[in-house]
Amino acid sequence: MLVGQSVRRVAILGGSRIPFARAHGAYAKLDNQAMLTAALQGLVDKYGLAGRQLGEVAAGAVMKHSKDFNLARESVLGTTLDPHTPAYDLQRACGTSLEAAIQIANKIALGQIDCGIAAGVDTVSDTPIVYPRSYRQILMKAHRARGALAKITPFLSLRPRHFAPELPNAGEPRTGLSMGQSCERMAQRWSVSRAEQDQLAYDSHRHAAAAWQAGFYSELVTPLAGLQRDDNVRADVSIEKLSTLRTSFDRSGAGTLTAGNSTPLTDGAAAALLASESWARATGLPVLAWLSFGKAAAVNFVGGEEGLLMAPAYAVPAMLDDAKLTLQDFDYYEIHEAFAAQVLCTLKAWESEDFCRNRLGRERALGSIDRTRLNVKGSSVAIGHPFAATGARIIGTLAKLLADDASSKRGLISVCTAGGMGVTAIVERAS
Repeated sequence: MLVGQSVRRVAILGGSRIPFARAHGAYAKLDNQAMLTAALQGLVDKYGLAGRQLGEVAAGAVMKHSKDFNLARESVLGTTLDPHTPAYDLQRACGTSLEAAIQIANKIALGQIDCGIAAGVDTVSDTPIVYPRSYRQILMKAHRARGALAKITPFLSLRPRHFAPELPNAGEPRTGLSMGQSCERMAQRWSVSRAEQDQLAYDSHRHAAAAWQAGFYSELVTPLAGLQRDDNVRADVSIEKLSTLRTSFDRSGAGTLTAGNSTPLTDGAAAALLASESWARATGLPVLAWLSFGKAAAVNFVGGEEGLLMAPAYAVPAMLDDAKLTLQDFDYYEIHEAFAAQVLCTLKAWESEDFCRNRLGRERALGSIDRTRLNVKGSSVAIGHPFAATGARIIGTLAKLLADDASSKRGLISVCTAGGMGVTAIVERAS
């Protein structure tokens, strides 16, 4: 509900994250709460928020234990923020923290709150491991029983199979295909070559390594557990090395996705601080950029209508219509690299007259983008992809990019997600 007489602009004051680490490495002994708390505290320290009561914190994780039912609130209580700061959990797969930012921004725009934090975290090193449902039913039957004999009887049906743990499954429940297998199909449909994918992966590592070398990320990253920087970035990567890697999801000879041109399994957390213009001014914090538009979309990947990760190809054009902009009206493009192939498929869709006419209902293709403005500080293939943290990472990166470039006007964010969804946003430089 609108509070006040007008909709307010939403400022991005900045972001902070912990270094992203390859799974089962530097953060192997940490859980989601520890990492999210560290990312939030990094933001608190960076912007002098200790003891302050914020309007809201929205955060989430994809790989989540049942004990973390109140993850965002517990993480807030672990920081030096005023404990009266409310928090809530949400989850939209890989778009979680971008969705969190859009929700926080809406509350600020409507006057419900003056400031808030959007965040996300994920660990593959501490995934929830459960036992078969049949075993759980035995345990619950014993729990409900009355009397010693009745409680013991259910356990007589135990068999060795009941003790085989069920690890989290990366496959889509509706198709049984992993994200990589689904993306292989997309690459084949859009004729995306292995060479194109390896080139994009090479550029991602090269740009990320250069950004670290230039000190760009030093203001955005808070060291944790002895890790000072993202440990997947390879400054020595080469096209030759990438071309030698075996395919990961299709060994038939037709596959093109490899460990080198796909995101690695990653642990990490990121957060972004949003506020109204008046709150920023009163607090003395400079506005880096404005979060001006957001859009989500979904595709029918189950019925074969569209590829699993193609929803951003639909969300972005709809958002451009809202903003009355074209695809070329951006200085920077931050397109999440779930796989190099996904980025390339999306770009080819926007360049396709047939796709734009028959799928988007447009008179002509959206056209191509200036590839030199794409993921200029590296993206998920190089930096890593802790599922729920990627959106907040991108917000912090893009806001700083725009603030550092006086000639820039705006940037585009596009994140594909599991379940055939996509979350997108437009960020404008603060003048």
